[in-house]
Amino acid sequence: MKVAQETRRGRPREFDTGEVLERAMRIFWRKGYAATSLSDLTEAMGMNRASLYGAFGNKESLFRRVLDRYVHGPFSYFRRSLEAPTAREVAEQLLQGGASLATSARYPSGCLWVRGSLSYGDGPPRMRLDMAARRRASLTELEKRFARAVEEGDLPAGTDPGAMARFLQAVHLGIAVQAANGATRADLNEVVKTAVDAFPRP
Repeated sequence: MKVAQETRRGRPREFDTGEVLERAMRIFWRKGYAATSLSDLTEAMGMNRASLYGAFGNKESLFRRVLDRYVHGPFSYFRRSLEAPTAREVAEQLLQGGASLATSARYPSGCLWVRGSLSYGDGPPRMRLDMAARRRASLTELEKRFARAVEEGDLPAGTDPGAMARFLQAVHLGIAVQAANGATRADLNEVVKTAVDAFPRP
């Protein structure tokens, strides 16, 4: 999407919204929310502050837009993993997707979500609430998927879908933390295998 941006001489210049959000996503991903300054953003996005505020609002609203782009872009493997035919395959696809993204040469190491959450500090309360709500939403999706697996006999009767969802989410986020601290793909593959093996069989 092309949007007009005001230059210093007052002449509008078009910029691609997707492209500048991609640049913002990468800088937030690399530095985390709290450590990313407006100067970092304007430099990375190729925009002055007036144009940034005019197009995206403040830093907080820009980060929300970036998170939406992340969910529908690099993190889209989460939604695809929920469509796997068995609970074990859901777990394996989700964790392998996380390991692949966290160690990809295309993006900064780790996970935008984890870096944003861990570095948020004393940011606006509404932003913390928004990030917590997003985390709970993904947890709910996993829990529903595992509840279906129990109903279908794919997971043993008596399995707690909520506990399985929390376990998987904890491992998934942990993979991103380990990758950010230098863990290799081979290291993470061992984590994935161990976690998947922990899933009960029918």
